[in-house]
Amino acid sequence: MPNPNLIPLSLYIHIPWCVKKCPYCDFNSHESRTPIDFVGYVDALLDDLKTQLSLVQGRKIATIFIGGGTPSLLPIAQYRQLFAGINAQLTLTHDCEITMEANPATVEHAPFHEYLAVGINRLSLGVQSFQTQKLAALGRIHNPQQALLAIVNAQQAGFKKLNVDLMHGLPNQTLTDALSDLQQAIDLGVSHISWYQLTIEPNTVFYRNTPILPDDEILVDIFEQGAQLLKANGFVQYEVSAWSRQADFQPSQHNLNYWQFGDYLAIGAGAHGKVTRPDGIYRFSKSRLPKDYRVNQSAIGWQAIEPSDLPFEFMMNGLRLKNGVPKQFWTQRTGLAWSVIEPQLIKLHNRGLVELSGDHIHCTAQGFLFLNQVLQEFLPDD
Repeated sequence: MPNPNLIPLSLYIHIPWCVKKCPYCDFNSHESRTPIDFVGYVDALLDDLKTQLSLVQGRKIATIFIGGGTPSLLPIAQYRQLFAGINAQLTLTHDCEITMEANPATVEHAPFHEYLAVGINRLSLGVQSFQTQKLAALGRIHNPQQALLAIVNAQQAGFKKLNVDLMHGLPNQTLTDALSDLQQAIDLGVSHISWYQLTIEPNTVFYRNTPILPDDEILVDIFEQGAQLLKANGFVQYEVSAWSRQADFQPSQHNLNYWQFGDYLAIGAGAHGKVTRPDGIYRFSKSRLPKDYRVNQSAIGWQAIEPSDLPFEFMMNGLRLKNGVPKQFWTQRTGLAWSVIEPQLIKLHNRGLVELSGDHIHCTAQGFLFLNQVLQEFLPDD
């Protein structure tokens, strides 16, 4: 079995409420139609954390990510309550990256400097677009002016690590529209952009009533010219949808831990975690509904990752990274021998899709474009 002491440990925290659920969203989020007991929810989060302390196994927490829903709905007093409880139960690394997702609608959140004061040192702003029409089509509650102001205010408050989420392939979006959104984020001087294509997911409003989306030719143009624009402005793509300015390269350390098959605790309604234990590697999840979660935080659905599934699980994450993952991580984080994946890697290397030289496993430029085909090779036999 892998040694947990060699595997980084993160913490994911889920805040499940939002003002209005977006029609494309399939995350575990719930509209806040009645007053919310935030104090009680944070108490439940900290009780939940207590049930997972045995999984820490002496490790420090390297990163924390607060997602949702809309985490900026949680009042600043409850963030103080939350971090006091976290610091009483866990030891964080000296450079622990602590990210909070935030909605640009300024009525929802405290002044940004107050988040810095409680320990949050990275913001991820869900901008999605800087255009009024596109924001309306996506059901977003903010407008372009609020998005611009949120970015500027966060920078002025002292946030050095700031991500902006942008989507492309939006309803009726043109190439000009998509490039304009990217250019605005670039001009604002943000250091990190998550740029991903809108997908239509089951159990969403868009799935039941699909809007008119750009055709494949326009989507290809958006992707290719958008990538050229980002590169021309000093951004490097280090993951399928993640770009960081090279001059002050600041990849999301929390997401890197996911992609490098690290461990992560998870607290909150609908939260998902992954941990390495002496008897195997497990995923777990929490009750989705906030009312159920608060009644019994310890109701965890455990599922062991079978050894036959580990090649696909590992590669599905690691090959999303442009530079792949160190070869040593395979055995270190799965406990399996190199010979388990060597035949598939040699086959993909001979097809020009995977590069094996050096100390990393990573796709070639061609393999990165056809990542789904690469991953098919690691699926377990029926």
